[in-house]
This record gives sequence, structure tokens and C-alpha cells, in this order.
Amino acid sequence: MDPQVVNKGVYRRGEWVGSGPIDRSYNPHNNEMIGQTHTATLQQVNECIEAMDEERARWVSTPGPVRGEIVRQIGDALRAKKDALGALLSLEMGKITSEGLGEVQDFIDICDMAVGMSRTIDGKVLPSERPGHFMIEQWNPLGTVAVITAFNFPIAVTGWNLSLALICGDTVIWKGAQTTSLVSCALGKIITDVLKANGFKSVLTVCCGDGVNVGNALV
Repeated sequence: MDPQVVNKGVYRRGEWVGSGPIDRSYNPHNNEMIGQTHTATLQQVNECIEAMDEERARWVSTPGPVRGEIVRQIGDALRAKKDALGALLSLEMGKITSEGLGEVQDFIDICDMAVGMSRTIDGKVLPSERPGHFMIEQWNPLGTVAVITAFNFPIAVTGWNLSLALICGDTVIWKGAQTTSLVSCALGKIITDVLKANGFKSVLTVCCGDGVNVGNALV
């Protein structure tokens, strides 16, 4: 890991960009800088929202079990990168390695649960007072969901929210904590690579940034 490399902290439309202020990540054990990330401008936050709007209808019309299959693939991608991602979390956030690995496993486990749930989202068929009629209850996605995660659980909490939102047909814009921007970039790349391989470039967008500008805009 080269601490002089400046990562791009914004993902939308299949590419990583970022031209806002630079966040510097430090190892809390020795206070050494371990990496840098270009954060989002307010214009780029809006670009992410516009990009999700363009893709939302196609994501909603994708059958629930197919969305679940994509979440299953995300879980497999996390399994393949579990050791590296857990070690990065430990380095940047300061948890012991076993807890870093445990967070990745949490995300994997919630993916497994979400896959099953994607085939069980149902409604009701209700009787009507009108002859020859009946009523159907059908659940619809919320739309676009903003996920803002704290420094102490940057992977697990992201997984809890993202996995369930995706199977329900929601698009997600995610802002991780400023102090774990490297984890946000790494985790975001793993997830968006899977989505892109399935033809979706803005179902998840990532906006690294501060709480005053980026966070307030999302709220």
C-alpha cells in the first residue's frame, strides 16, 4: 500500500471519480498515514443520485430471485477477498484482525440470508365486497436508500443495509466514515464489480466525504 497514492472516492456510472477535498487515512496504532482518498463534491453527490434514477426502473423490474442471485455473487466475492479486506479494516480502523475478519463474515452471512429472503417476499390476496372482485397486496421498493455508516462497523453495517435493500429492488447511495475511506473504496469496488458484471453500473453508488457537506446532502 502506497500512502502517496490518492484513491478516487466516488463511484457512479461504472467508474470511480472524485475531485473533492483529500481525506488522509491513518493507522490508529502508530498514527502513520496509510492512504489518501479524493472525496465527493456536492455536484458529484447529485451525479450519483441522477445515475441511480436512470437505472432504478430496470433494477425494480429485475425479478426478486435474480436480484438475490446477484447478492449471492457479492457474498462469494467477499469470501474471496475476506482476508485482505479484514486486514485493511484492522489497519485503518484499529480493530484486532479477528474482529476485522468477523465484520466481513457478517456481511457474507447477511448475503446468504438475503438470498433466501429474495424468494419469500410475498403479499396477500384479500376478499372484496364487490362481486367477482378480489384485492391484491403487493410490496414496492422504497426507491433510493441512503446508507451512512460509522467508523466502528464500516463493513458489517453496510452489509446489513445494502443486502436487504438490493433484494427489495432499492438503489443505494453509501457514505462511509471519513476515518475509514480506504475500507469504503475497497468494499465498494468488490460490490460494484459484481453489479457491473451483471449489467448494472449505478445500483450502488459510493460517496466518500465529510458529514457537513456530503452527509447533510444525503440526509
